[in-house]
Amino acid sequence: MNFATVSARLLAPVAALAAFGGTAAVAQTTSLGQVQSALSATQSLTASFVQTDTRNRSVRGTLQLKRPGKIRFEYGGGANMLMVANGRNLTFIDYDVGQKSSWPITKSPLAVLLSPNPDLGRIAKLLPTSDPRVVLVRARDSRRPEFGTLILAFVKSPSAPGGLLLEGWTAIDAQNKRTTVKLANQRFNVAVPESAFTYVEPKKRK
Repeated sequence: MNFATVSARLLAPVAALAAFGGTAAVAQTTSLGQVQSALSATQSLTASFVQTDTRNRSVRGTLQLKRPGKIRFEYGGGANMLMVANGRNLTFIDYDVGQKSSWPITKSPLAVLLSPNPDLGRIAKLLPTSDPRVVLVRARDSRRPEFGTLILAFVKSPSAPGGLLLEGWTAIDAQNKRTTVKLANQRFNVAVPESAFTYVEPKKRK
């Protein structure tokens, strides 16, 4: 599994409306300001995840997030690869082939999720859903379309930061490649060590 395949899976969605809320519209009672407050109130997050691409291929793993700018996707099921953001760059490592690739977080759709001060007013809008408990937010910077689109999915929950439980996201990259990331076992504002956002350098294969 190469870098292009994995980055497309991680940073791009499959029909978010079908996955998280359907397509029939209902009136939205949640504002972008509330979503922004929920993101700001989430200083850290741990969860398990299932990542599914447009061909319905899935991979499971665990996630650790610490704002601003840090995230770790640890893949399971024999997938010998890792995705880590250290506050500046997002790096994908494929240990099977001994390669890694990096790019600035600011040029990834995940920048919205990892921003120290998420400002959704200019780049985001609420999407209609068929379930009033579900909140979908589409974020895309029209000035930087090459950075892609992120669709965040929340479920209203009094126990979650800002009253919104992050259920997952979809992302669309500049090549229109799509992936869904669905979270489970979320724990918010728990201790996450800085060591989570480091990695072992891959050994080059001859």
